[in-house]
Amino acid sequence: MPFRLDISIFFCYFADRINRILKMKKLLTILSLAVSLVATAQLPTRIETFPIGSVRLGKSQFLNNQQQDIHYLLGMDADRLLAPYLKGAGLEPKAENYTNWENTGLDGHIGGHYLSALSYMYAATGNQEIATRLDYFLSELQRCQQASGNGYLGGVPNPKQIWSEIAQGNIRAASFGLNDRWVPLYNIHKIYAGLRDAYLIAGRKEAKTMLVKLTDWMIDEVKNLSDGQIQEMLRSEQGGLNETFADVAAITGDKRYLRLAHQFSDQQMLQPLLHGEDNLTGKHANTQIPKVIGYKRIADIEGLADWDKAAQFFWDVVVAQRSVSIGGNSMREHFNPTNDFSELLESEQGPESCNTYNMLRLTKMLYQTSADKSYIDYYERALYNHILSIFNPVQGGFVYFTPMRSGHYRVYSQPQTSMWCCVGTGIENPARYGEMIYAHEGEDLLVNLFIPSILTWDGLTVTQENRFPTEPSTTLKLTMKKARQFALKIRMPKWCTGMNVVVNGQQASATSTNGYLAIDRKWQDGDVVKVNLPMHLSAETTPDGKPQYSFLYGPIVLAAKTGTDRQDGLYADDSRGGHIANGPKIPLTQMPAMIGSKDSVLSHLQPVADKPMNFRLTSLTLPQFEGMTLQPFYQLYECRYQIYFPLFSQQEWTAQRQQMAAREQARMALEAQTVDKVFCGEQQSENDHFFADENSRNGAEGDTHWRRTRKMFCYRMNATGATKLRITGFAADKDSFELAIGTTVIDSSVVLDQNGIAEVAMPQTEGIVELRIIARQGRQTPRISEVRLLR
Repeated sequence: MPFRLDISIFFCYFADRINRILKMKKLLTILSLAVSLVATAQLPTRIETFPIGSVRLGKSQFLNNQQQDIHYLLGMDADRLLAPYLKGAGLEPKAENYTNWENTGLDGHIGGHYLSALSYMYAATGNQEIATRLDYFLSELQRCQQASGNGYLGGVPNPKQIWSEIAQGNIRAASFGLNDRWVPLYNIHKIYAGLRDAYLIAGRKEAKTMLVKLTDWMIDEVKNLSDGQIQEMLRSEQGGLNETFADVAAITGDKRYLRLAHQFSDQQMLQPLLHGEDNLTGKHANTQIPKVIGYKRIADIEGLADWDKAAQFFWDVVVAQRSVSIGGNSMREHFNPTNDFSELLESEQGPESCNTYNMLRLTKMLYQTSADKSYIDYYERALYNHILSIFNPVQGGFVYFTPMRSGHYRVYSQPQTSMWCCVGTGIENPARYGEMIYAHEGEDLLVNLFIPSILTWDGLTVTQENRFPTEPSTTLKLTMKKARQFALKIRMPKWCTGMNVVVNGQQASATSTNGYLAIDRKWQDGDVVKVNLPMHLSAETTPDGKPQYSFLYGPIVLAAKTGTDRQDGLYADDSRGGHIANGPKIPLTQMPAMIGSKDSVLSHLQPVADKPMNFRLTSLTLPQFEGMTLQPFYQLYECRYQIYFPLFSQQEWTAQRQQMAAREQARMALEAQTVDKVFCGEQQSENDHFFADENSRNGAEGDTHWRRTRKMFCYRMNATGATKLRITGFAADKDSFELAIGTTVIDSSVVLDQNGIAEVAMPQTEGIVELRIIARQGRQTPRISEVRLLR
C-alpha cells in the first residue's frame, strides 16, 4: 500500500541520518535533500508477478520435490517447534524442543520458517492438511503472544532478561551474539517473516494483528535507545528485520514502522554500497544478503534511487564476481576473495543454501522494478542448479553446504534431527518454485521460466507442458471464455540462439523487445504456442579466471558422479556439525583434470547416444576416468561428484603434478591427524563448539578470520585421542598467551613462531574438554585463526 511521509517528520529523521552518517551540517543542504526525497514517488513496479496461488506445478522434478516437501512439513512435530515460544511466554509446552540448534541457543528460529513454509505451501497447492497445520500453529502462537501481555512473541531463551537489558541500553554485541545469546535478532526475524507470510500469502487476518503487535513491541523496546545504540546492536546478525518493518509500514500505511526500518538498516554495510565499494571479502554472506533485501524494500516504498542502486551494485558484485556456476556463493559461509577461488574449490563447506534462497528473493525485487530480464537469467541458473539440487528427491531432506570440492558429497537433513538455518529456508523453497514462472506487464503476459505449470489469471488459463531441459522446447495452451488482445512475451534466454515460436502450427510473427520475444495478437480459446529453445554446450571458469572449468548445456550445470564410498553422515544426526560432510576427502590429485588448451576445451565433451543431457568427458589426466559421463547436477544425489575440471597443457601437468601432490599430501596428512578443529571468528564453526568469551573480538584479513581477546575465549572440543594442540594465527602478533583445559593451565607462555603456529602437548584426556585461550595481564592475545587438536 503506497503512502507518503509527512514532510516534517521525514525531515527530522533525515536530518539526523545525514548528520550522523554523512557528516553534513549545512541546514540548507539537508532540507533540499529531504524535500527532493519526499517529493519522489515510490519506485514504480514495472513487472507484476502473480500470487503463488495463481500457479500450480505440472509433472516435473519441481512437482515431485514439492510433494515430498509436503510430507516433510507434516512429518515435523508442530508442538516441538512451538515449545520455545510457549516457554518464552511462561506457558507449559506440549512437547520438548527439538534438539540441535533448536535447544542450544537458536530456539524457535525454525518455527518462523515453518510458518512461512506452511503459508506458501497452502497457497501453492491448496492442501487442506497443510491449512489445518497452519491454523493450529498460528493459534498456538497467538496464545503465546496473548500470554506475554506486551505483544512479544519469540523463542529466544530467557527472553525477559535479554530484552530488558537491551531496552535499558545495556548492549553487548558481537558478530554472532547479542547479550550472551546466539543471534537473537536473526532468530526473532524469522517469526516476523512468518507472520507476514501467513497474512500476505495465506490470507490469515489474525497474523496481521499479531505482526503489528510484535512490531509495536519492538518500537517500545528501542524507544529509549539512540540510533547509534541500535546500530551497535546490528553488529550482531539480524536477518532482514529492516525488510519486515518496511513490510509492516506498507501493510498499515503507518510511517512509524518505516522509521523503524531505517533504524534497523545497518549503515556499516549500506554506506560502502552507496559509494560503489565492494568490501565483502571475509564477511558472513547470509548476514549481508538479507540486509540488502531490506535496503531494496525501503527503496521501493520511499523511492530512494540511491538505495536501489546500492542493492543493484551488491547483486552485480555477488553474481558476477563471487558466485560459482551453480549460482551459489561463499566458502564456510563467508564471501571468498574475488581473485582466488582455490580454497572454495578445496573446501567441503561450499556455497550455503540460505544464501541462494535470499539471492533469489533479492533478484525478484530488482526484476520487478527494472524489467531487466538478465535477473531472470540468474534466477533460472540458481533455481535449477542450486535450489533444485539441494533437495533429496527420493526421501526428502535438505542440503546446507554444496561442496565444490571434486570427489566430495552432500549431507541431507532429517525431519526429527536437523534444525539448521538451511532447513528453515529449505522447507520454504519447494512451495515457492512457481512464483517466477510467469509475470505480467500491464495486460501483457510474460513467460520467464520453462517449468510445467498452470497459470490462472483473470479468466485466462495458460497450461505449460514440456520435458525441458531434456527436450529444448515448451508448449503453451491458452484457455479463455472470450478472445482478448495482449502480447505474449517469452523470455529470450542468454543461453539460447535461434529461438522461434509457432502458433497453431504456423510460424509466428514476433518482435524482440527488452529480451523477450513478443507475439501481439487477439488470442482465442484453444490457441497453442510452441516455443523452440535450441541449447548448446558452454564452459566457464570460476570468476577469478583460472583454468578450472564447469560445463553447461543451456542453463543446466553438468557434473559427473564419481562414487558412493564413505559418505559418512550422509543423513544428518542431531550433532552440532551434522550438516557438514566430514567423511574422507579424496585427494585432488586423484581426481581427473583435462589435458589440452582453453581454445578447444569444449572438444573434451562428446554427446552420449540416446541419453539427452549426457556427455562423455575425454582427454583426462587419469586414464581410469577417461570417458566419464556428465549429466545435470540437479539429477545427482546421495553420491560423490565433480563439477569443476582443471585444465593443463601436457607440459604444465608434468611440471605441476609433483608440486600439487606434495601440497595435497601435506593438507590431507594434517586432516587425518586432526581430532577436532575450530575456525576462529567464523560463526558456525565457533557456535558448533559452544564458543564463550570475555572481552574478545573477531575480524578478517582477506579470507582469513581471526579472534583475539584481552581476557579469555573458549571452545568445547573433542579431545579423545589428542596428544597435541596446534594454534594458528598471525606471525606478526608477538604477544604471548596462556592455554588451559578448564581451569588447568597447560602452557603459561605460548608464542606463535615465524609461520604463525604454536604447538603444545595435550594432557591425556578423553571426551569433551573446554579449551581456554587466555590473555596475559595487561596484554591481548595474537589474532588466532585456527585451533586444532591433533593425534
